[in-house]
Amino acid sequence: MSIFAPMYQYKPEDTIAALATANGVAAIGVIRVSGPNTYAILDEVFYGKTPSEQQSHTVHFGRIHDELKELDEVLLTLFKGSRSYTGQDTIEISCHGSPYIQERILELLIKKGCRMASPGEFTLRAFLNGKLDLSQAEAVADMIAADSEGALKTALYQMKGGFGQEISALRSELIDFASLIELELDFSEEDVEFANRDQLVELIHKILKATDRLIESFRFGNVLKNGYATVIAGKPNAGKSTLLNALLNEERAIVSDVAGTTRDTVEEAIQLNGVLFRFIDTAGIRHDAESEIEKIGIGRALEKIKSSALVMYLFDASSESLETVQQEIDKMDLGDARLILVANKTDKASEEQGSALAEREDIVRISAKDKSIAPLVTALNKLASEANLGSSGSTVSNIRHLEALTQTKDALEAALKGIDLGLSGDLLAEDIRRAIHHLGDITGEITPDDLLGNIFGKFCIGK
Repeated sequence: MSIFAPMYQYKPEDTIAALATANGVAAIGVIRVSGPNTYAILDEVFYGKTPSEQQSHTVHFGRIHDELKELDEVLLTLFKGSRSYTGQDTIEISCHGSPYIQERILELLIKKGCRMASPGEFTLRAFLNGKLDLSQAEAVADMIAADSEGALKTALYQMKGGFGQEISALRSELIDFASLIELELDFSEEDVEFANRDQLVELIHKILKATDRLIESFRFGNVLKNGYATVIAGKPNAGKSTLLNALLNEERAIVSDVAGTTRDTVEEAIQLNGVLFRFIDTAGIRHDAESEIEKIGIGRALEKIKSSALVMYLFDASSESLETVQQEIDKMDLGDARLILVANKTDKASEEQGSALAEREDIVRISAKDKSIAPLVTALNKLASEANLGSSGSTVSNIRHLEALTQTKDALEAALKGIDLGLSGDLLAEDIRRAIHHLGDITGEITPDDLLGNIFGKFCIGK
């Protein structure tokens, strides 16, 4: 059964082994072994209680031997048959964390009949053996990569199967109706209608409502998974680098009274309310720059703005008018980014300037030099809270799932249009089949081999 040609050949009869912990010196390392010959191989090299004679989900102390040479004292954790992560016999060897010891044990296992696992092959086996659907398998990788509370929460919910179950339920309802339409095609000459069109329209509207909600949830799910890419933009000497240092509470960016000090982007991240904010300090934007290097920096700043999720436009409240600020913003391509207007150096603003700012509820007022940035932190925390609230229940955080849901929606809307036009059952069936196919792509019920290769090839070896 070829799954990942040419990346590798999936052979369920192989017994695979790999280091499941990170490379390098540590207190312990864990080597995972899975496949039909797992227990026969460990029976041969483990000196202690015979693994194959012990119960599943038990731990046993003993020694790994290569012929008469002892390699290490280890603990074996046993998982038998379908009760394991992969759905096949599995043993985890907890050994000492010396890279040399780990390498010797792996060499011994390969000599006895194992082969080295490919990236993601343990989770691939879990998927193919029905232990996980594809969306759960992808969530495993997301959990490993999670670098914030929000990312972990989203991945954990998906790994528990809530999202996949919702998709499978919607797909099953469509399949039921599709089978009735297919039955109509068998009796086309008798003009029989098995699939009630009013009920079909009601079902399609129900599924469209669910897909619209899931598509909309990507706005929050993507933020929780990847964080807010947040560009700090503004004119030279607006205080962007000072603000970055204040947010991080450390001297990360160079601060100078000389305009145009920041030439390249400086990136750092902090977590607020469970959401990661990736701050990007950019070159000051001005249209009369003469230095070629500064022009390159400004160009990079504009590109970062266009691809960001959030732009904090910082301006000097003591020297820039609100009209000028608006003109500068109008010149920028913000893409889909949200905008926060931040008035800096408010401690230096005149009474008149302060009154003008006070009339604008959409402007956050700070003094970065004095580290008086609480109003900005409050605004960022509010965005984080919105993302957390918007992600309750099933949330889409994977671009592949978003594309499949969008294609499902297109197919269902085409089916609705076909019903309005009175199209024949065979044409309606084609649109419904497309919707069923795209929903099946998400959970792996319909999955091309090359897609599996792309997904699992990105996993770390040992998982």
